[in-house]
Amino acid sequence: MRDLKNPAERHPEKARRPDAPQPKKPAWIRVRAPGGEGYRDTHRVIREHGLATVCEEAGCPNVGECWSHGHATMMIMGEICTRGCSFCNVATGRPDALDVFEPGRVADAVQKLGLRHVVITSVDRDDLADGGAEHFAQTIRAVRHRAPETTIEVLTPDFLKCGAGAVETVVAARPDVFNHNLETVPGLYPEVRPGARYFHSLRLLQRVKEIDPAMFTKSGIMVGLGEDRQAVHQVMDDLRAADVDFLTIGQYLQPTPKHHGVDRFVTPEEFAAYERAAYGKGFLMVSATPLTRSSYHAGEDFARLRTAREARLAQG
Repeated sequence: MRDLKNPAERHPEKARRPDAPQPKKPAWIRVRAPGGEGYRDTHRVIREHGLATVCEEAGCPNVGECWSHGHATMMIMGEICTRGCSFCNVATGRPDALDVFEPGRVADAVQKLGLRHVVITSVDRDDLADGGAEHFAQTIRAVRHRAPETTIEVLTPDFLKCGAGAVETVVAARPDVFNHNLETVPGLYPEVRPGARYFHSLRLLQRVKEIDPAMFTKSGIMVGLGEDRQAVHQVMDDLRAADVDFLTIGQYLQPTPKHHGVDRFVTPEEFAAYERAAYGKGFLMVSATPLTRSSYHAGEDFARLRTAREARLAQG
């Protein structure tokens, strides 16, 4: 049995990598340690339902704040990913078989937590013919049945090794937001996201809009990996060409010495400049701060996203 708390067993593909220095975090990137009654209540519901969260598995710095308010991002299809991206703290290896009861447990947890908006993500499942698309669809339908007032955001893998029908299966289940992260600029894909293809991910987001033009689409990148400003602006242009509505930009934080090193800490002023530029390029919604993550304040941001679309439509 693998011990996923042991970094060597959690990331066997990184064991031979040289350690990358971990620079001290600046004051603007520090967060409080998790705790409090709300945090403990969320932790209890997640554990009682045997669920995984990306909050824990990816080592999100915002877990304390989000869980204290009862917000958790559900990670379906297990805790083990078939990819080994150099930035990611999710365990890599051969996943277990899908749990057919998981969609129901997710829906029950969403109801018990009283979530008005839920984000559902997953590991990459290149071992499955459809990449887990039907499991996503079943989870969406289960949440709709159990918590019909809850809005649903999915953060999907790229379905790179699947047939063309995978994205159609997820869209047909009618999530309110379809999110797929580009993660970084195209020039860094070979070292940061080697199992993925930049233009395939762009095409995935574009295809969602072709199937359902009314569905909100969302994507995000990390900065501080070694990209330059021009490359970030090019990603913005590419996403707008794919008609993506919502962009998130956050600071990359190195999970362990074996992961990709932090090139630099981007200042809050630079994040503000990215936000202004992105709005200027036509995004309906932008979140660009050092601690921004795909699911951070997702419910509040979804409400603002809907309001922004209504305002734009009213302008004609």
